[in-house]
Amino acid sequence: MAEPAARHQRLTDEDVRMRLARLEEALALIEQTPGPAGELALAAVTDLAQVYGEALARAVDHVTDHAEAAADSALLETLVHDELIEHLLVLHEIHPEPLEPRVARAVADLAPAVEERGARITLRNVEAGVATVELTTSGGGCCGGSASGDLPAAVREAVLDVAPELADVTVVTKTPPRPPTFVPLAGINIGAAP
Repeated sequence: MAEPAARHQRLTDEDVRMRLARLEEALALIEQTPGPAGELALAAVTDLAQVYGEALARAVDHVTDHAEAAADSALLETLVHDELIEHLLVLHEIHPEPLEPRVARAVADLAPAVEERGARITLRNVEAGVATVELTTSGGGCCGGSASGDLPAAVREAVLDVAPELADVTVVTKTPPRPPTFVPLAGINIGAAP
């Protein structure tokens, strides 16, 4: 009996990010290469991306066409939650999850980290290609201060990572008014001599 083939060693998420950055740099250089060599290289990269996109689309179609089975449904769920695969699904415009639920999932995934920073996050809406997200602080100034002022930018980036087809993500910060402090009259010393 033949032994099963060894499983290909997978790249870490950090390795993938580094390779994507190198790929973007290489593509920028190819686009700047004048003449037939640059055009040929760009055409080859475009064709390769389209073929891989078609292969991915066929795999997604197969899984979604048979998603009644629990195993296929679980596989689809796994695919859409893998950072690299999800990025490719969006890039090739074949993501099986519609835009608004995807943005809502991103906001829900961000909630625990945002709460650790003293705020609440809510998706207001997704309209005309713009997601509006609300950060409500507890009054401690989580979103406007120096070290933590990067929270709106981090939220914006995280939502765009899941839904890069959005034209923008607007992050609205709100601080609820503090209730007035109650001081009992018995605690106020009026007219007493010093």
